[in-house]
Amino acid sequence: MENMTMKQTNIETSRIGLGTWAIGGFQWGGTDEQEAQKTIHAALDKGIKLIDTAPGYGFGKAEEIIGKALHSSSLNRSEITLSSKTGLNWNEKDGLFRDSTKAFIHQDIERTLRNLQTDYVDVYHVHWPDTLTPFYETAEALNYLYKEGKIRAIGLSNFSTEQMDIFREAAPIHAIQVPHNLFERNSENELLPYAEEKELTAFLYSSLTRGLLSGNITKDSQFSEGDIRRDTDPKFQSPRFEQYLKAVKELDELAQDRFNKNVLELALRWNLQQPGSTISLWGARHPEQLAPLDNLWDFFIDDETMRDIDEILMRTVKTPIGIDFMAPPNKQDL
Repeated sequence: MENMTMKQTNIETSRIGLGTWAIGGFQWGGTDEQEAQKTIHAALDKGIKLIDTAPGYGFGKAEEIIGKALHSSSLNRSEITLSSKTGLNWNEKDGLFRDSTKAFIHQDIERTLRNLQTDYVDVYHVHWPDTLTPFYETAEALNYLYKEGKIRAIGLSNFSTEQMDIFREAAPIHAIQVPHNLFERNSENELLPYAEEKELTAFLYSSLTRGLLSGNITKDSQFSEGDIRRDTDPKFQSPRFEQYLKAVKELDELAQDRFNKNVLELALRWNLQQPGSTISLWGARHPEQLAPLDNLWDFFIDDETMRDIDEILMRTVKTPIGIDFMAPPNKQDL
């Protein structure tokens, strides 16, 4: 495992983090709590020190599962980096919606600490920008928690560079979270260069594009009711689905031919090598899904192969699409 120290902090962690959106069950067709805890233990055993979560992942369920898993772990709390988020509220009628008011953030952090069974969070992100709440109000709330010691670093997720500049007027930023993988690359235009310029640690989420880059999904794959890939994610709907599957097939052949690897290993190695990239978040729900982790550190993607990867993507994916479909609404849009 490659390790690193987050910029502008003394937080030491692994370059691979365990993403837990799927473990929460919501939008993933449910969860198996015991299997999820085994997966967390397996990740820690393999050297993953960073676990990324959010209250919105199963309405607190993912955080609760992590808290139970860490409580039964042999590792000390100081050996684990916990990354969580705020800024998404919910109710039974409307589901998730953006809320980054100071009052909600102070309430939200206490719930997160209870769920995770800890007294501090290492990295605390605003999950999505709430444009109905002044950014300085949100920034002041997180800066208070930072100075109080309940959080060790401040992060922003899914913010634009302009929004981050406004936020920085009232509070420091140590990290950003952006969607980034072989299929979703808009962050290369501004966000990753911004992270490099401002010395921010970049967390790259959806490294495997909701499983597309695992190599295990075929045209006959069936997704459970409530799974975001069944009804919502455009990448899994015709005609785009067939385009992405063709890309995966050709990328897998390239990985085997050049490196004796598979497409999943190629995708993660590619993510780790991107300019401005520091941490790649990898979602898993079963311990065996973490097996490829052992095969990431003995090869390097050369410039020629990088160009060949781009050529495959340009030729096969005719209508690429980003992550706008995942964005939760503002309160005024409910």
